[in-house]
Amino acid sequence: MDKEKILSLLGLAMRAGKLVTGEELTIGDIRSNKAKFVFVASDASENTRKKIKDKCSYYNVPCNETFFQAELSHAIGKTRMVIGINDQGFAKKFKELIKG
Repeated sequence: MDKEKILSLLGLAMRAGKLVTGEELTIGDIRSNKAKFVFVASDASENTRKKIKDKCSYYNVPCNETFFQAELSHAIGKTRMVIGINDQGFAKKFKELIKG
């Protein structure tokens, strides 16, 4: 898994306007089937991680918790613990990069 490529692609998705950030907005997009992929920070609270992972598994949305909050925040330029990808193309690329 190439962390640098994933993080730079995350920045690109942010600039392209294909992300939703923050716990509540991401959960809303998961529920409405807009979110195609979700990142949750590995250092987010146990409660936050469980809530996001449960929603993702219920709605069949891939979820990744490899990155720390600092890495995700730096990539998108905002302090966030949860990031949802709303674009199928970006989601597919993230899946490929994570599988390696």
